[in-house]
Amino acid sequence: MNKQKFDFYDRTSLKSYNLNESMRYQLNMLDKLDVFTRKHCENVAALTCRLCEKLHLNKGYTEYCTICAYLHDLGKQFIPPSVLQKPGKLTDEEYEIMKTHTTLGYELCMKDLKLRPYATGALNHHEALNGTGYPNGITKKDIPYEAQIIRVADEYDAIVNKRQYKSHIGISDTLKELIENANNGKNNPKIVKKLLKVVIEDTEYEIFLTQSYVNELKSEIERLEQINKYKTAMDKAKKEKDKNYYLAGIKQLLKNNETIDNYTTLYGEYKEAYNKRKTIIENLHHEIKTIKKLKV
Repeated sequence: MNKQKFDFYDRTSLKSYNLNESMRYQLNMLDKLDVFTRKHCENVAALTCRLCEKLHLNKGYTEYCTICAYLHDLGKQFIPPSVLQKPGKLTDEEYEIMKTHTTLGYELCMKDLKLRPYATGALNHHEALNGTGYPNGITKKDIPYEAQIIRVADEYDAIVNKRQYKSHIGISDTLKELIENANNGKNNPKIVKKLLKVVIEDTEYEIFLTQSYVNELKSEIERLEQINKYKTAMDKAKKEKDKNYYLAGIKQLLKNNETIDNYTTLYGEYKEAYNKRKTIIENLHHEIKTIKKLKV
């Protein structure tokens, strides 16, 4: 039985804007990036688009912000792999090298007339409202709004991938970090509030998908339990016609590669999966309650 996979970055919003067609040239630039950076750029763009919707920004500006987000890490193609892909903490010297991806991306965009309008995302997505960001240490009044949005999306995705979340269970800890950066003046509080709404929606959607799978499992468990009833009755039956009657019922209920010899094993696997998903749903409901209590 296939379980529908949950996507942290549902592309429904992107499709609604038909961005794939309008951004073909810009998206081709992502082919120059390593697979991990490209995936990160796609995630940040998807989340940026959704944040723009929550902020009630118009379609044109949403498209613009989304393209900026796709291109925000374009400069990382010039960062040495030994620094870009280092699994551990960067040294101070390596961190300074990493930080140059902002200006490198900006310079690349400025050299290309088709990319030039989106250079601000590459340059400013690590700037902080309180002036502690890089590369220029500018403050709120000088940081373009699109860069403020991308910063929040970028920070969220970086933490999500670092912690290798497979579900929204425990995601409130990530949100607490972004809230802390909003409260200490680095992130835009309004944008972080919208991020909380996006995450709650995603968590509710994950619950929906998981519950749908639970319902399928329940149906399969009930079917296998019926087979077990027929098997028990067949074993107790003394007349051959009765045994054949129950055997016929069993065969009608068996699916695919199931047999009278292996259905009990499958039953155990389904029960285990059912109980596991029920626990996940309970934890996700708890997560939503926790997120709703968070204050920005």
